[in-house]
Amino acid sequence: MFNFQIRSRNRSRAGVTTVAAPESATDPRIHVDLAHLQALEGPAQTLNLLPRQPARSVLAGRHSSRLRGRGLNFEELREYWPSDDVRAIDWKVTARTGEPHVRVYTEERDRPALIVVDQRMSMFFGTCHAMKSTTAAEAAALAAFAVPNQDDRVGGIVVRDNGLYTQRPKRNRRALTRFLSEIARANKKLHADAPPAAPTSLDTVLQAVANIARRDHLVLLISDFDVVGPATERLLSGIARHNDVVLVPVVDPTGETVPESLVSAISDGDLQATLDTRSVDTIEAMNQFNRERRQIINDWHLRYGLPVAQLSTAEDTLPQLQRLLGLVPPSSPPTNRQVAED
Repeated sequence: MFNFQIRSRNRSRAGVTTVAAPESATDPRIHVDLAHLQALEGPAQTLNLLPRQPARSVLAGRHSSRLRGRGLNFEELREYWPSDDVRAIDWKVTARTGEPHVRVYTEERDRPALIVVDQRMSMFFGTCHAMKSTTAAEAAALAAFAVPNQDDRVGGIVVRDNGLYTQRPKRNRRALTRFLSEIARANKKLHADAPPAAPTSLDTVLQAVANIARRDHLVLLISDFDVVGPATERLLSGIARHNDVVLVPVVDPTGETVPESLVSAISDGDLQATLDTRSVDTIEAMNQFNRERRQIINDWHLRYGLPVAQLSTAEDTLPQLQRLLGLVPPSSPPTNRQVAED
C-alpha cells in the first residue's frame, strides 16, 4: 500500500520530482503537541459516551452498540419491604424461609474505557484540512477527557510502526497526561523522511486490547484499519463478545472517491514516485482498493453489530464527534469538489 506524502530528498532519482517538504512544526493540522491536546479538555465537556444516547447518535438505533451501562454488584439479602420492587424477590430464599426476601444490588462505580489510537505512517496522510494522524489524535484526546467526566476510568493504546504503548484504565490525572503525551510523541515522529518500517498489524493491536479489556469495557478503535491480519476477525469478534466496541475509521476525501486529474508525489516510505490520476485505469484501481477497505469495516458492522463513527480529515474533529453522537443536527461533510474550491 502506498501512503501519499510530500517528501524531500537530498539526492535525485530518475523520473522522480523532488519536492520540498512543507514546514509543519507549528501547524496543528499536520502535527499536534501535548499543549494542543490538553486544550481540548474544555470542548470535551460537550461529549457524552454514556449508554443512554440521543436518537441521532450512531450509538443508538437498529445497529447500535450493546452499551450495557454500569454493572451491578450483589450487596445483600434482606426481608421484603412494601416499597421494594417485586421483581427483586428471591423466590428460592422466600420458599425456604417462609418470608419474602429480596436481593439488593448496588451499581458498579464505573465502566472502564480503552482508547486505541493509530499513529502509524499510513495515518500520515491528508489532502485538505488535516492529516489522518492528527484527526485521530484529537479524537482520542476528546474521548480521553470525556470519559473521566462520567466518573469512569480511561486507558489507551498508542499504535506506532515500531510497536505499541499500552496503559490500563486508571482514574487519575497523571495517567491521562501520560497517555496524551505518548500520543503527541508518536504524532511528532511522523514525517516524510521517516525511515521505512514494517507497519504494526491489527492482529498485534487487537491482541493487546484483548489482554486489557477482558469484559465490560468501552473500546474505541480509532484507525484507518490498515494491515488486516489473518487473526483480525477472530480477535475482534472475541473482544466484541464481552465489550462494547466502537469502530472509528479515519478517512480522507480521496478515500471515498479519488479525484480526477490529481498529480501527487507518493511514497511507500522508501521509494518515491508521481501519481497521476488522469489515467482511467489508475482511478478505477484506487477506487476499487478504497471500496474493499470500506467493505471490510461494513462487514464487521453488520456481522457483530459494531457501530461505526467515521471521521474525515476534511473538517475539524470536534463538530464531527458532536454530530455522530447526536448532539447537533447532521450536516453534509465537504466533498472533493468543495475541498478543491477551498
